[in-house]
Amino acid sequence: MATSHLIKILDSHTGGEPTRLVLEGGPDLGPGPLSERVKGFKEKHDRFRAAVVGEPRGSEAVVGALLVEPHEKGCQFGVIFFNNVGYLGMCGHGIIGAVVSLAHLGRLKPGPVKLDTPVGPIAVTLQASGEVSFENVPSYRKHQNLELYLPGVGDVMCDLAWGGNWFCLIENHDQTLERSNVAQLTDYCARIRQAVSDSGFPEVDHVELFGPSQKPGANSKNFVFCPGKAYDRSPCGTGTSAKLACLAADGKLEPGAEWVQESIVGSVFRAKYRKQGDKIIPTITGTAHVTAEATLILQPNDPFGWGLH
Repeated sequence: MATSHLIKILDSHTGGEPTRLVLEGGPDLGPGPLSERVKGFKEKHDRFRAAVVGEPRGSEAVVGALLVEPHEKGCQFGVIFFNNVGYLGMCGHGIIGAVVSLAHLGRLKPGPVKLDTPVGPIAVTLQASGEVSFENVPSYRKHQNLELYLPGVGDVMCDLAWGGNWFCLIENHDQTLERSNVAQLTDYCARIRQAVSDSGFPEVDHVELFGPSQKPGANSKNFVFCPGKAYDRSPCGTGTSAKLACLAADGKLEPGAEWVQESIVGSVFRAKYRKQGDKIIPTITGTAHVTAEATLILQPNDPFGWGLH
């Protein structure tokens, strides 16, 4: 009789956004750069992604983090991020969640650590307080004031920027950034993403709306629409990095100055940057909390053992 496939996981949330760290039971992706390994993951083991983060075990909000051997020198761990529809080059809240989870397991102590990802090494510092700061990949704005036409709305101006993932950032809009308005925000952002794709930028798969924050000390509030139909409960590490790139390009935030970004659920990241040529290196600081330690069981006779398709 065939045996069940077991997957050991540790769940956490970063500012409300869940991360599911896969510790054991993942596919063997072999050696080599993580940018190549993630291709093999997608081509040969995509059902594993669906089983871990998709229904009936997960949800559209869960981001998976497969722990792998690092390739880049000086990295102690490697991690590949994925969600309900595919794979992420980098994931800021996932980095914070993974580090807090590894600390919970006793696999690292407060201090510096470096994680290998498909977009390159990420330098991280775990503080004694439990806060996590990481230096993200070089970030930059690709297009300023791109004009989009949205049926029923008219022209919308946006910026396109890279912060580890591609973002369409919109400051001027008619949307209300409140959790009670998530359905309308999701619909609006889905139409924006389609308009961006129709304009010749299909690689831009995140949409980020900004508005004023009522939280003391916060500079702004955001709503981040992720690939698929999920929205980011955290302020989004890569999205905040993209925002910093735009602020830096406009001369609205000096190097080393702090930017406090609030999420749609009220959690915050603190951020700053340093310059690197015509790009910036953002530093994002946030906290995560471990929520569950479990073993996923994939029974051979379960028609939805590898997720709903």
